[in-house]
Amino acid sequence: MRISSIILILAAFLIAGAVSTFGAMRAADFVEKRSLADVTDALVANDHAWVAVHVDGLQVELTGTAPDEATRFRALGVTNAIVDAERVIDSMDVVDAAAITPPKFSVEILRNDTGVSLIGLIPASTDRVEIISSIEQLANGTRVTDMLDATDYPAPDGWDEALRFGLNALRTLPKSKISIAGERVAVTAISGSIEEKRKIEADLVRRAPQGMALITNITAPRPVITPFTLRFIIDSEVARFDACSADTEKTHATIIKAALAAGLNGKTDCTIGLGVPTPSWGAAVASGIAALKDMGGGTITYSDADITLVALDTTPQSTFDRVVGELEAALPEVFSLHSVLPEPVKVDGTGEGAGPPEFVATRSPEGQVQLRGRVTDARTRNAVDSYARARFGSQAVYGATRLDQELPDGWPLRVLAGIEALAELSHGSVVVQENFVDVRGVTGNPDASANIARLLSEKLGASENYAIDVTYEKKLDPVAGLLKPAECVDEINAVLLDRKISFAPGSAELDTGGRAVVDRLAEILNGCDKAKIEIAGHTDSQGREEMNQSLSQSRADAVLQGLIARRVLTSGLTSVGYGEATPIADNDSEEGREANRRIEFTLIVPQKIEEELTALEQMEDAPVDADAPSPDATEPETAQSETGEATDEQN
Repeated sequence: MRISSIILILAAFLIAGAVSTFGAMRAADFVEKRSLADVTDALVANDHAWVAVHVDGLQVELTGTAPDEATRFRALGVTNAIVDAERVIDSMDVVDAAAITPPKFSVEILRNDTGVSLIGLIPASTDRVEIISSIEQLANGTRVTDMLDATDYPAPDGWDEALRFGLNALRTLPKSKISIAGERVAVTAISGSIEEKRKIEADLVRRAPQGMALITNITAPRPVITPFTLRFIIDSEVARFDACSADTEKTHATIIKAALAAGLNGKTDCTIGLGVPTPSWGAAVASGIAALKDMGGGTITYSDADITLVALDTTPQSTFDRVVGELEAALPEVFSLHSVLPEPVKVDGTGEGAGPPEFVATRSPEGQVQLRGRVTDARTRNAVDSYARARFGSQAVYGATRLDQELPDGWPLRVLAGIEALAELSHGSVVVQENFVDVRGVTGNPDASANIARLLSEKLGASENYAIDVTYEKKLDPVAGLLKPAECVDEINAVLLDRKISFAPGSAELDTGGRAVVDRLAEILNGCDKAKIEIAGHTDSQGREEMNQSLSQSRADAVLQGLIARRVLTSGLTSVGYGEATPIADNDSEEGREANRRIEFTLIVPQKIEEELTALEQMEDAPVDADAPSPDATEPETAQSETGEATDEQN
């Protein structure tokens, strides 16, 4: 073959290859552009403009950051509808999902005469059936409406305790709304009286779990005050109320303003209630208080529309006449004024003095009541004794009265009123004379003075002259007198210093003496405010360490169970056995071993407080250094202080 022919054939092949390559490149370029355009248009049309499309031959790569996994999957689906899935490369990212916030669990329980309603969101782990069952039992056949939802998230800290507390509170509150949210419980309820309101609030505070936030809103209807009584005294330049009643907040403000102008020192609240005899009550009281100040002292008592003004026995007659005349002119017509300039009163207090005849009733701090002095006849004596025993208990009353037929009219009524007044006191005395009644003592009821004033006005008449000197002591108040945690441990310490918790030898069973001590501790703890206390068991070093550890734990548990059996709320109590690990004396002697065998009650207090106190003590002991930095206390969980201990019998 000629060389020219070969060159021609080769050239033809080269030209054909070039044409084919060029055609293939044009075709691939067309496919890339078409795929890019089609996929991009489809993604934009479906709101996926965030996706970037890259085409390399037949391969289509998707990049970009999707807001969530579902959106990424939808963008991929749109692309797969345009090109074959095998040609698609998914390089898309997804925004990191934020930590999912658990829902806020809460329950609101409404209870009234028509039934109980529950609404809210609870964890799936909460036994819903048990909640409804317990409420159906207390609802006593009335309708229970369940509008609770549940979701499968962990219950927050304190949820179970708060829910249990709320359900228990519901049992004693027939008209209430209880809102439970985490470690917070809000109780709104209606009580029947002021006294009931105070008892409910104190009971809720005492039963609230440690660390739970409790909000109470207990309302009581305005009391009906009969008679509507107010008593104001100025004596030895000291001004005070024995009783104060008002019908409105405006009246209350008017009365307090007049009392402050007359020398009242400190805040005094009037009871706002129903039963006021006239809308002009506030103006009449203000006029009377101003007149008493002008007179220089004495007592003014309002009992409905009857007013009694008793001047000091040192008041000049001219001053007395002038002030009484001005007050009579200033009072509204509905009021009747009785004024007295008394002779000096002498109270013997024995019932046997040479002065005016007396009846004397005394009540000791232990509750023993003695009746002395004079009564009119045997029938009156029996009535007085019977009435006193009914009020104070048969075993608490000792009668030593004598008969006197020359006593003035109305004497039995005065004596019975005196005994009723004595019942308002924790301890004190009542002296009854013909023209005067003296009541003095100590009480745990903040309303005792008002109650006594109202009682004597009602029983003896508005024009009666009497004196009330009653001191309120919070520690005697069954509602406000709950011991603080530190005071509670101090009381326990005092008992344990005197008597020891004891067990049967080698066992965790309380013996007779140990049970008696636990009885006393239960009484103290039932009168304590919320306290977190550890009951710690300790032994000596005799025997195996494991055995001593077990015995100490069992004994601490036995004390805790003994308190539970005596109806002590033990939500703040824990029992821990330390065995022989923390001796307080030498185990080489019998005396030391006996000291080491003990039960300790320890108040748990925030360590921050304890460390601050320690820092202050160190600062007091250390030399003064002006350049020294101030201490910076840290805050671990808890620390122990205020330890009370009691030893037991041998291991």
